[in-house]
Amino acid sequence: MSDNNRVTENPSVAFRTSYEILSSHLEEINSMFKVYEVNRSDETIYLYGTPLLDINIIYRRLWNVFNSKGYQISFTYEPGEYIMVISPVQKKKERVWINIVLAVATFFTTMIAGSAMYGVDFVNDPAGIIKGLPFTLAIMTVLGSHEMGHYVAARIHGMNTSLPYFIPFPTIIGTMGAMISHRGPIPDRKSLFDVGVSGPIIGLIASVIVTVIGLSLEPVSVTPQDGSMIEIQLPFLFTAIMNSMGVIGETIHPIAFAGWVGMFITVLNLMPAGQLDGGHAIRAMIGDRARYISSITPFVLLLLGVYVTYVMESNGFIWVMWAILLSFFAAAGHPSPLDDESRLDGTRQFIGIVTFVLGITCFTLVPFTIV
Repeated sequence: MSDNNRVTENPSVAFRTSYEILSSHLEEINSMFKVYEVNRSDETIYLYGTPLLDINIIYRRLWNVFNSKGYQISFTYEPGEYIMVISPVQKKKERVWINIVLAVATFFTTMIAGSAMYGVDFVNDPAGIIKGLPFTLAIMTVLGSHEMGHYVAARIHGMNTSLPYFIPFPTIIGTMGAMISHRGPIPDRKSLFDVGVSGPIIGLIASVIVTVIGLSLEPVSVTPQDGSMIEIQLPFLFTAIMNSMGVIGETIHPIAFAGWVGMFITVLNLMPAGQLDGGHAIRAMIGDRARYISSITPFVLLLLGVYVTYVMESNGFIWVMWAILLSFFAAAGHPSPLDDESRLDGTRQFIGIVTFVLGITCFTLVPFTIV
């Protein structure tokens, strides 16, 4: 070691901590990266050495060791030597105000959409927007539960992820859904799986609860002003809930419709392609072979859309559109977890299969049609 790494009589707590972490793992590091010099600058330690394995392999094996202690590693190469840099994780300050603004905006756009389901003319009766509040609470619960499932699972596994972003948009439900943003690598296949399936599972539970509440309420009878309505096809899971509750009829309450939306979103997200929830799950379950499934999924959906459109003579546009979007997801591929060697345990494999089966129970050939 060079003289630059000598500890002063009163080293900073931060440096002492980082130096202790280094000391406790120096033997492990040396088995992969032979260190011949150590320098420091404030809280950052620089290890000069010779890699004994591929740099990417070293990074994957050491990332979790230091990340679990609040440190990150990186490698640089200067003429003639490699340098491993160990430094405290600099967490990006969350701009929570953006999440709040988007959530508030979505609150109002979904209320406008919800009030329309009660026959309110928002332009001529702005105060009538309050009638859409039950639908707003239902749809935001469904969407928020899905994303919070991802968020909590990611945090449990030490992954850096954002709070949910709601997306306000003037659609029939007043939103384009919600999303969270992941930053940094995926530790292992177990983490990838847990984050992938937690959203659909929690979101589907919320959808079932919302559906039960909605079906227990009297349907809203509305005469559309423009002569058109949306006819939805009920998936097996929704129909099973209706039958168990003894509900019959051709119309449902807007809250029940929010539950239907949650089931439909579950289907879309569980498509085993790219970095969708289904893509995460299948990648964790079968490893790199998932790329073959991811590649053919858009073509299967495209054929399904053509079949629904030209053979059934119904609305297959949604599947054609989703097939086009999935082709981009599939082309982008899926990042490999740092630890891609350890396989999932039997319990997680079983949960994965059950999750996809539940997704199938939410599937319909013609989700909705304008009549």
